[in-house]
Amino acid sequence: MTGPLWTAAQAAAATGGRLVGGDSWQASGVSIDTRSLEAGDLFVALADQRDGHDFVPAAEKAGAAASIVSREDAGTGARLVVPDVLEALQRLGVAARERSKAVRVGVTGSVGKTSVKEAIAAVFRASGPAHWSVKSYNNHWGVPLTLARMPQGTARGVFEMGMNHAGEIAALTTQVQPHIALITRIAPAHLENLGSMEAIADAKAEIFAGLAGDGVAIIPADCEYAPRLCARVNESGAAFLFEFGRARHAAVRILSWDQQATSGRGRFDVLGRMVDISIPAPGEHQAHNAAGVMAACVAAGIDSARVADVLAGMEAQAGRGASFMIELDGGSARIIDDSYNANPVSMASAIATLARHTPEGKGRRIAVLGEMLEIGESAPERHRELAAPLVDAGVSAVIGVGAMMEHLMSALPGSVKGAMAASPADATDRLCAMLRPGDVVVIKGSNGSGVHKVVASLRNGAVNAVIKG
Repeated sequence: MTGPLWTAAQAAAATGGRLVGGDSWQASGVSIDTRSLEAGDLFVALADQRDGHDFVPAAEKAGAAASIVSREDAGTGARLVVPDVLEALQRLGVAARERSKAVRVGVTGSVGKTSVKEAIAAVFRASGPAHWSVKSYNNHWGVPLTLARMPQGTARGVFEMGMNHAGEIAALTTQVQPHIALITRIAPAHLENLGSMEAIADAKAEIFAGLAGDGVAIIPADCEYAPRLCARVNESGAAFLFEFGRARHAAVRILSWDQQATSGRGRFDVLGRMVDISIPAPGEHQAHNAAGVMAACVAAGIDSARVADVLAGMEAQAGRGASFMIELDGGSARIIDDSYNANPVSMASAIATLARHTPEGKGRRIAVLGEMLEIGESAPERHRELAAPLVDAGVSAVIGVGAMMEHLMSALPGSVKGAMAASPADATDRLCAMLRPGDVVVIKGSNGSGVHKVVASLRNGAVNAVIKG
């Protein structure tokens, strides 16, 4: 039987806080949300969109072992009183890192970081006691929360790190101090805030500044900013550099890849060893992501054949390429759910995935596309540029959500039916009105566009749909 994640004495020592209302409690987890809090969790009363102190009574009622608060009067149960709750969470995370011998991997990038993190986590779970970021807990509270939840006996952990502005990843990597730091790809995401692709590359490369001694830096070899990333690696304390991709010099080199509508397979050269790879998921990006996963896992001491075995058993995630069928009168239609966020690179990949699906009978290819946000002054042009790949993919109709999609509509030729939707609900209505058996639909857009709500509506019975799976 494993011991507690945190005792009162350990948490107080880590945070420098003052124990009130009890000093013998033990916590089995750490939570910031009373909706998902489990009995025995340590509740952290963060002030974010809402003040967590308002929810301390609910946490106590749900069985929290104790609460970290900056206001002693926030509850009546066991409390750990600190000057600043977020800083206390960060200190708790650092203490968890320092008491563990886990090999830590940090993952960032403009595209694919959550998918890559999930794949690395799957490999780690198959190889011993593992810990990983849940969902996309990759920001100023998500990273320290993930650290604070890490059991002392963890063998390997993977931590996702995201950013909107320069300097944010530097703060996160300093907390994690990864032994292995991976950049998935550099793409025009958050261009509006950072101003240039070079600035994006520099911001992502901040992850190398936190590398632990003898650390391994992993970068995409085929990226045009690879030389810039290499320079940042050289400025860091990294002892080793692994590159992955199709370039001849890559440590993990993609020798061949055959991408089908719902899966892909190929061969990699992994540090001189030939390894066959199979991915049961759609998307042109799968080979690239798999190579990054392979590089990180091999650097973490896992055999390449084991990595390949785990990748072969992974399925596409909701919002990231998972598909399902809905029943219509006279047949069914396939929905490809790629609705979790978008930028020009990931949008092109989603359209390419749609192109690989062959509609049945009189079915058509349809795209429901939400606007791409935070891509800066080039946004109108970036949206117009989607027209050509949509035509090449044989798309018959496009439903746009968000003001920027007007630029795409104006660029579509007469052969493609374009329609603007006033909202995700309107997009759902428009799609349901046009759907017919044999259709294949891809749904893609930035989170702020709300197109994920179209997927949710379809799953919840729009057009009287019955999910087959």
